[in-house]
Amino acid sequence: MSRATILHVDLDAFFAAVEQRDRPELRGKPIAVGGGGGGASDRGVVSAASYEARRYGVHSAMPLRTAARLCPELVFVRVDGRKYGRVSKQVMAILRRYTPAVEQISIDEAFLDVHGSEILHGTPTEIARSIKAVIVGELELTASVGVATTKLVAKVASDLDKPDGLVVVPPGEEAAFLAPLPISRLWGVGQKTAAVLAEFGVRTNGDLAALPDDLLARRFGKMGPVLAL
Repeated sequence: MSRATILHVDLDAFFAAVEQRDRPELRGKPIAVGGGGGGASDRGVVSAASYEARRYGVHSAMPLRTAARLCPELVFVRVDGRKYGRVSKQVMAILRRYTPAVEQISIDEAFLDVHGSEILHGTPTEIARSIKAVIVGELELTASVGVATTKLVAKVASDLDKPDGLVVVPPGEEAAFLAPLPISRLWGVGQKTAAVLAEFGVRTNGDLAALPDDLLARRFGKMGPVLAL
């Protein structure tokens, strides 16, 4: 049986968290990072929303004008890509202290394979806790981590207990873990794919797992094997 040595590390509300860290007056306030900082007058979209803003329904990719209507107290902050890039490099450097097998998939998230790192750093769960503590201690940011046997399950796990979460899926429990969750939780399943799956009565990952693989292959082509759980 495979061992749970795959970690998915995901920074919480990354852009917004960096701004709140660097600007104490923004801490505890609903903020949206996006556009040129002009707020509702900008035609751009939200790049990141603080958790205070998310309570109002503000989320990434939302038009700034819509965000302003949802949260009249929303503070708009201009995107500072260079700063976020510098902090991202610091985070990835921390991850590489634990294993050279780091696969960065975006500015604020990465997969790690910690197989072989246990002698130096402890179990995968202990490594996850250590990574979270170091990121807080050195960068004053929080990260959520999923630990599992596969990238897909680890990524789903990291998103379940945000912010500052740690979810471990033991080997052999992947199907039971995924089954009750909505298919929107799956990596790569967007609105269009979810709408097509809904035509087959698929709402949860358990529903998806019950579909015949050949049906998925016929309907989704190359995407079919990816969806086969």
